[in-house]
Amino acid sequence: MCHAHAERKAVHVSRISLVATAVGTLLSAAVATGAAQAAPSPTAPRYQPAMVAALAASLGVSEDATVARLDHQASQQDELTELSRSGVATDGAYFTADGKLTVNVSSAAAAARVRQHGLAARVPQRGARALDRVKASLDARALRDAPDGVASWSVDLPSDTVTVHVAPGRTSAAAKSFLEAAASHGSAVRIVHDGQRLAPQSTVYPGSRMTWNNSQGSWICSVGYGAHDSSGRQYLVSAGHCVADLTDLYYNNAHFAKGVHSRYALGRRSVDMGIAQVDTDDSVAPQVGTWGQGPNVAVKGSRRAASGASLCKSGQTTGWTCGAVKSYNVSVTYTDEHGGPDTVVTGLASSSVCTQGGDSGGAYISGNQAQGMTSGGPTGQQCSGTGSGGSSYFQPLDDALSYYGLTLDIS
Repeated sequence: MCHAHAERKAVHVSRISLVATAVGTLLSAAVATGAAQAAPSPTAPRYQPAMVAALAASLGVSEDATVARLDHQASQQDELTELSRSGVATDGAYFTADGKLTVNVSSAAAAARVRQHGLAARVPQRGARALDRVKASLDARALRDAPDGVASWSVDLPSDTVTVHVAPGRTSAAAKSFLEAAASHGSAVRIVHDGQRLAPQSTVYPGSRMTWNNSQGSWICSVGYGAHDSSGRQYLVSAGHCVADLTDLYYNNAHFAKGVHSRYALGRRSVDMGIAQVDTDDSVAPQVGTWGQGPNVAVKGSRRAASGASLCKSGQTTGWTCGAVKSYNVSVTYTDEHGGPDTVVTGLASSSVCTQGGDSGGAYISGNQAQGMTSGGPTGQQCSGTGSGGSSYFQPLDDALSYYGLTLDIS
């Protein structure tokens, strides 16, 4: 899904300032002309009301309980950071359903250190590193021959397995071979027949958003995050399939960026990240729009949220929707809705956030920490509001920033 949607605040201002999210609403005219933003009030809420309201609806709890949950998650992640700084070797961490951060370690002594920091500890049979090796072997097989019918496979820390989701219907010969290889790992791999056919979520659109043209028509994605290189030049960090053709990108029929690199290629081994150089007279603002659900959410950093953490996304098709992080190091098989070859994409994260076609490239955020850009989701999925159930996959932002050597633009 891609959203590159922004509304002009003042027609007499030529500079375009896109909100750094799938929303793409413009900043005020003052910001659009380069004026500095006023510092937030000391009494400003810790979390934007729109995010709190959407998360409360998604979780089925009160807004006060949602704020307490976000505070608890943030404090536990701070403790995990301190734990790592103190020299304790960890092997993955995840939030349980009741909001407790559980840390994998290799010994009882390390577990005791974890508990001293107020966190739950577990000495798993395998752990993240061992599961990563299992998944890497499955990735290698899938990249040789895309397993049509196998929707996704990922490291699932809570179950201490690599979980493979198989889509309904007939499986291909490559999929059967893949599943045989998966089963050879014994209890380290869990095969679940509940998958859905997946696809990138850019969509053909006959209008003016963040669009580009190719032989199949006009396409639209959602705006992701702005970042800059060492010389200060700004780039739009997006889903790779949104800039795969390295074409010119337009907002409201006005050029605002040009794709310069993508790691996504139809039918080939891919990572769904890419960047576009933003025109010098335009900018991507360090805020995530909420599509009329409240004020924009200021971006303060890009610390990765643990599995199970709450997050929301902004996208041009479904607007502001919320859920939780499921897993990292996820691989998927994307089908091409135009009859092209399947594409195996690695390095994604999965979530319970609902998305649809046109949301690709849109921004995911947890609290005030930027998380990533929409990559894809189940074909035919329909979302019905901020807290609607669903699933989606996103490209983690921190990996993209690291790969391209960029620094996130923050408020």
